[in-house]
Amino acid sequence: MTEKSIILYVEDNHDNRNLIRRVLEAEGYIMAEAANAEDALRKIHSVRPNLILMDINMPDMDGYALTARIKATPGFANVPIVAVTANVMRGDREKSLEAGCDGYIQKPIDIDTLSQQIDRFLARQSND
Repeated sequence: MTEKSIILYVEDNHDNRNLIRRVLEAEGYIMAEAANAEDALRKIHSVRPNLILMDINMPDMDGYALTARIKATPGFANVPIVAVTANVMRGDREKSLEAGCDGYIQKPIDIDTLSQQIDRFLARQSND
């Protein structure tokens, strides 16, 4: 990675945000965090992320609805959004993709492979 990618992690759980931030910053990513949908909608404009990691189960607005809002925001339709969720029942991956997510990572997150997964999503974006 020559240019550092900015990743926005939208997650209401503080401990989850801290863990992912530490893991991805150690890999050279620039991390931004949002604890809820309102915060995320503000931060997309200020940080201009290259990729968004989206928790699905949040109290104010779920990740499906927030993904749709972000994708409908001018200038953000092509920013990859990856669902990061404990929803692992049959059809949950498809529901995330139908909501506009570009990928799906299930919790608990495998921190040993997370950066490789992120690199693949970013590479896919640069090829589009």
